[in-house]
Amino acid sequence: MPRKIIYLINPVSGTKPKTSLIKLLEKRTREKHIDFDILHTQVGGDYKALVRKVQHEKFTDVVICGGDGTVNAVAAALNDYDVNVGIIPMGSGNGLAYTAKIPRQVSSALDIIFEGKSSFIDAFYINEKFSCMLCGIGFDAQVAHEFAKQKRRGLQTYIKVATIQYFKARPYFFDLTINHKSIQTEAYFICIANSNQFGNNFTIAPQASLNDGLLDVVIVKKMNKFMLPFSVISQVTGINAIQSVSEFTSSRNILYMQAAEITIKNPHMAPLHIDGDPGETSDLFNIRIQKNCIRLLQPK
Repeated sequence: MPRKIIYLINPVSGTKPKTSLIKLLEKRTREKHIDFDILHTQVGGDYKALVRKVQHEKFTDVVICGGDGTVNAVAAALNDYDVNVGIIPMGSGNGLAYTAKIPRQVSSALDIIFEGKSSFIDAFYINEKFSCMLCGIGFDAQVAHEFAKQKRRGLQTYIKVATIQYFKARPYFFDLTINHKSIQTEAYFICIANSNQFGNNFTIAPQASLNDGLLDVVIVKKMNKFMLPFSVISQVTGINAIQSVSEFTSSRNILYMQAAEITIKNPHMAPLHIDGDPGETSDLFNIRIQKNCIRLLQPK
């Protein structure tokens, strides 16, 4: 079947105007003699019309020009359909794109759209809400909530918000069930990751794979707050090895485990984010992997 591409552009993602992007998409795609259409994302994330268009007009690829939140919403709408998903990363973090080694330069990302391979990656559900990258409960979610309120986007704004929230951060009590074993602990945050990073090449789960059928669980325990940055550095640099659940009583400040299903009781109602966007929290989270959920265009 000949390829037919929808480019889906989020006009408010990132910090740059999209006029030059549209011109480049049109030029490069016409050079490849591929039929295409250019649409804008929907406020509120309702993509029923997109799904109907893909089905009725037989589009083979949907290429998302935006950030992780847009990727989440579009992939959730398309995960039951036979279509390739591509990413031209234009958000503040671009965690899924970086994990898949998709470059931020538009021209290089387009090379992957035209010449790359499509292969399945996993996703997961948290209380039946879709996530293609990671979710967080606690401090990192509070940062996401505050970042969403800002008028200016971009990495500098994110760093400013994260710094302010660091000084305000407090630990929460969690009761987790991982691989049929229970863990009770106080923690600044818990990260459940299918991809290996928050975004901007900040790797929180170094051993995470997009298609291994497992979720990486990173628990940043209660500690002296001035030790928190050093402990996180040990995690992002890969010094912390993956542990079994039985090792949770160790003196390590960060616990790092893998599982296909996790249950988390959250009695203090720590905040939630899903793929970097604020989510509605709950006192109980049921989290499960979904294998081979998205057919993502990636480098060969």
